[in-house]
Amino acid sequence: MTPAPQVRSRFADWPLALKSILGFWLFYALTVIARAFLGSDPWTVIENRIVTVGCGIVLTYCIYLAVNLLAPAPNLRRRAVIAGAGTVVAAAVLSIVLIWADRFQDKPQDEVHYISREGYHVTELGNQMIIDRPNQPPMVITWPRASELPPYEQFRSAADLMVVWLFFFAAWSAFYIAMVAQSEAHGAQRRAADAEAAAQSAQVRALRYQINPHFLFNTLNSLSSLVMTGRTDRAEAMLLALSTFFRTSLSLDPGANVTLAEEIDLQRLYLDIEKARFPDRLHVEIDVPETLEQARLPALLLQPIVENAIKYGVSKSRKAVMLRIEARHLDDHRMVVEVSNRLKNGGREELTAATHEGTGVGLANVCQRLDARFGNRASCRFGAMTAGGYKVSLTMPIETNG
Repeated sequence: MTPAPQVRSRFADWPLALKSILGFWLFYALTVIARAFLGSDPWTVIENRIVTVGCGIVLTYCIYLAVNLLAPAPNLRRRAVIAGAGTVVAAAVLSIVLIWADRFQDKPQDEVHYISREGYHVTELGNQMIIDRPNQPPMVITWPRASELPPYEQFRSAADLMVVWLFFFAAWSAFYIAMVAQSEAHGAQRRAADAEAAAQSAQVRALRYQINPHFLFNTLNSLSSLVMTGRTDRAEAMLLALSTFFRTSLSLDPGANVTLAEEIDLQRLYLDIEKARFPDRLHVEIDVPETLEQARLPALLLQPIVENAIKYGVSKSRKAVMLRIEARHLDDHRMVVEVSNRLKNGGREELTAATHEGTGVGLANVCQRLDARFGNRASCRFGAMTAGGYKVSLTMPIETNG
């Protein structure tokens, strides 16, 4: 039974959003604390700012809730509009709260002294200003609280505060929208990579299970002929090779890499079967140095090449054909694996290795798999040889792990 797809919650990113909100307001709180300790009454300043920080955190989280409730996840433009509107509302609400809370808060008792242009000694202490005048008693001016101002002045004070907090809320909203956009871009890249990996895995699985039907039918016909003519020993050997080949090839993980030695062993099994069909026409040479036996490559990479060499070379020729598999170093980091077929005793008879015939899994598939595995570090070349015959050359990096 196929499991139901998981639906992503609107608020799946709430831990990240909450961390960013706390981070923004913590930064503000640290700047306030640093500024407060430059004065003589830091604790009153810090106590007053607790209201600002607490309300700010709540309002910023409300912006996050509004963005995720009112705007669909993929619609970044609508999210930006909702965040902008939420920023204006949050700044207005915080300004109103601070104007209202001013009546309950003590003024910091920082004492500041300076001399005015008129020569008066001025002292500011909390919400009072004391002006010392020559030969006159000091003038004490007590500033009114925000709640004691006329309504229009309260509105102006709230508007000034709103402008200040508007930029703070806008900074967080821009950061959050950018974070969401980046997350969605990474998600799209991840889904594309998963789709590409799934397509590649499906392609390799197709190669794994799409063993050439002609090969199977011809092998069974050869088995029937051997049994009917009484050559049971050869039929038994051919049947054993066939079962071993299928068991080995079907047990391979289609997405895994194998060593060159393992890939060559699998091709030996296949060629043993074909030798029973073409005992006089098929001759095989394999030349793989020990230093390259542990080099890794995609499983069954050589299978379509060898199949084509048999189908379009050996089976279509009436003369003995030499099929050669060779691996050699190009340098310390690269190797080339070549599969070629030519007339054993020389000659210019054309031997081919069709790329898009039969099962449709041919050289094009091999080249695509090589490119998917190694990228531009690998290359795939094929064509007729000047001395007659056909050759496929696969160049790839030498990797001995994974």
